[in-house]
Amino acid sequence: MLHTLRGRKAEIPLAPRTAPMLAARLAALALLACGPAATQAADFDCVIEPREVIELRSPIEGLIERINVDRGDTVQKGQLVAQLDTSVERAAASLARHRSQMQGAVRAGESRVELTRRKYDRAEELQKRNFVTAQARDEAASDQRLASAELQDAQDNRKSAELELVRQNELIRLKTLRSPFDGVVVERLQNPGELAEAGVGRKPILKLAEIGTLYVEVILPVEAWGKVSPGMKIDVLPDIPGATAHAASVKVVDRVHDAASATFGVRLELPNPKLTLPAGVRCRASFPMLPQSGTPRAATAPADRSARK
Repeated sequence: MLHTLRGRKAEIPLAPRTAPMLAARLAALALLACGPAATQAADFDCVIEPREVIELRSPIEGLIERINVDRGDTVQKGQLVAQLDTSVERAAASLARHRSQMQGAVRAGESRVELTRRKYDRAEELQKRNFVTAQARDEAASDQRLASAELQDAQDNRKSAELELVRQNELIRLKTLRSPFDGVVVERLQNPGELAEAGVGRKPILKLAEIGTLYVEVILPVEAWGKVSPGMKIDVLPDIPGATAHAASVKVVDRVHDAASATFGVRLELPNPKLTLPAGVRCRASFPMLPQSGTPRAATAPADRSARK
C-alpha cells in the first residue's frame, strides 16, 4: 500500500520508505514548535522535613517532678521543659555549701601555725645561747610542722566541700532538662510521677523537632548530575492549601548515587524563622537549570512501559 500526502489540490503518492522519514521530520518540527515549553523548569516531588528531631531523655534516672510543655507547644533554646526530683541533691548541695564556707578550722589552724612559729624562733635563739637543749628546739620545730599540716588539712577539707558543691550542682543540672534548640514539641511520652530511665532505648520524656530551618529532600535522575551545586536557589511549593512558593538553597548534593534507580539525592535548606511552614509534608521543587526534556528517566519511565504494552 502506498502512503499519500494529502494537499489542498492533489494527492501525492509516497513510497513506503518515505513515510518514516516524514514522520521523523514532523516530530522534529513539533519539538521546535514547543521549544519554549521545553525550556521550562523541571518540577520534582520532594518532602519537607525538620532539620532535627530528638528524643529528650534524662541522662540519669529519677522521678519526674514536672513537665512544663505539651504536644504542639513551641520551645526556645535553653527553655526548661522538664524537671526531675532533686530534693536529695539540693540537700547535699546545701550541706556542701555550708562546709565550703566554714572558717573555724582554717582560722584555728592559722593561729596555731603562727604560735608554733614564734615558739620555734624563741627556741632557736635560746639554743644558740645554750639556754635550752637542742631537743627542745627540735620539739618546737616539730610542733610547727604539725600545725602547718593541720592547717593544710583544714584547707583541703574546705576545698573538698567546694568540689562536692560543684558535683551536686551538676547532678541538679543533669536532672533539669532544657530544649537544645528553637522548635516544637512533637510528642509528650511521660508524665509527672513516672520514673525517667536513662540509656539508649529507654522511653523518652519528650520528642522535639527543630523547624526554624527545614530540610527539603529531593531525588533527581542521574541526567541532572553536574547541573545542581550547593548554593543554588530553588523554589519549593508545599503541598498544603493556600501555599505559595518559598525560596530554598541547595545544601547537599549526594556524591554516592543509587545504581538501581539511577538517581541521587539533593537536600535543600528552607528558612522558616516564624515557624509558619509545617514539616512532614510533600512538596514540589522547581529546578530552573533542568529543562523538562532533560528528565526522561524520572518523569517518563511509567509512560515508556505503557507505550510498550
